[in-house]
Amino acid sequence: MKLQFNLKYFLLTIVIFLVEVLIATKLAHIFFVRAYLGDVIVVMLLYTFVKSFVKMDDKKLILGILVFSCLVEFAQYFTVAEKLGFRPGSLMYIVIGNSFSWIDILCYAAGCLLLFLWLKLTHSEKKEQTIVD
Repeated sequence: MKLQFNLKYFLLTIVIFLVEVLIATKLAHIFFVRAYLGDVIVVMLLYTFVKSFVKMDDKKLILGILVFSCLVEFAQYFTVAEKLGFRPGSLMYIVIGNSFSWIDILCYAAGCLLLFLWLKLTHSEKKEQTIVD
């Protein structure tokens, strides 16, 4: 692991964050998008955010993001946001969340799997280009 700023990942983070805001505000009325797609995409947001500042192994990072996401979800089960005194509607209350769901954990896992497969596909394409060149 090495600290290193990456503009490409930082810009991707901003784009994915804006998509998440769009989902939460303008697309909230579409149940599938709000309930599931946002949770799939949020792990990608975390991935690009970390990669904006740290150069590290992709597999370890994806696994770490999945574990972190599950820990946050389990914190919701134990109503940690309320126990810490955050008021409903406050930023930290929204970030931590307030309702546990096994479906959310499946969405995080699906997002991590999609991220892993996308990285595997793009890395194999780069290797093929190097071999051909």
